[in-house]
Amino acid sequence: MTLFLTYVLLGLSIALPVGTITVEMVKQGLKNGFMHGWAVGLGGMTIDVALIISLYFGLANLLTQPILQSIMWLIGAIFLCYIGIDSIKHANQGITMVGERTTKSWWASYRNGLLVAVSPGNLVFWVTVFGTVLASSFDNTEKGDFIVVGLGILTGILIHDIGLLIIVATSRRVMNKTAITWVSVIAGIVLIGFSLYFGYEFWRSVWN
Repeated sequence: MTLFLTYVLLGLSIALPVGTITVEMVKQGLKNGFMHGWAVGLGGMTIDVALIISLYFGLANLLTQPILQSIMWLIGAIFLCYIGIDSIKHANQGITMVGERTTKSWWASYRNGLLVAVSPGNLVFWVTVFGTVLASSFDNTEKGDFIVVGLGILTGILIHDIGLLIIVATSRRVMNKTAITWVSVIAGIVLIGFSLYFGYEFWRSVWN
């Protein structure tokens, strides 16, 4: 139980700083309500779960290869640039006020969560966090610890997401369409900023 709670706190602390998933969750939560923000979070957690399973079966060694890291920087830059531009371009569209029925597909929000989560930063985080556990993952006596660590971190992220979306849902009740539109524009600019950073890291990995 102590091991589990320790990694719940780690998952929570990792999720607290503003990142690409947080930005997209806030945007979708304000524009379309709690469930769409939650869909983004679930999309991100789907990638997290897939990475945990992949790391368990040896993906860590593959992810440390420089060429693959360069490719992931480029993919992350493209995805975030696409989502950022789309956020700005459609900032005043698809806004559902409290009491109105949203027209946006839940799966579209989930897909955005998936795309945003496919980033080098996310991959590096999982490789780093599970580095010490991976060393003993093939020891039958330690496999249970690996699962507990993974569940603990995912639980911490889940607590963060629910808490954040409760705040967003509450704020949404007192915001008008203009305010939500500007939040969407700012979110798009932030995502493009992350995209430029990823692009810089790709360029540096290729030319250095």
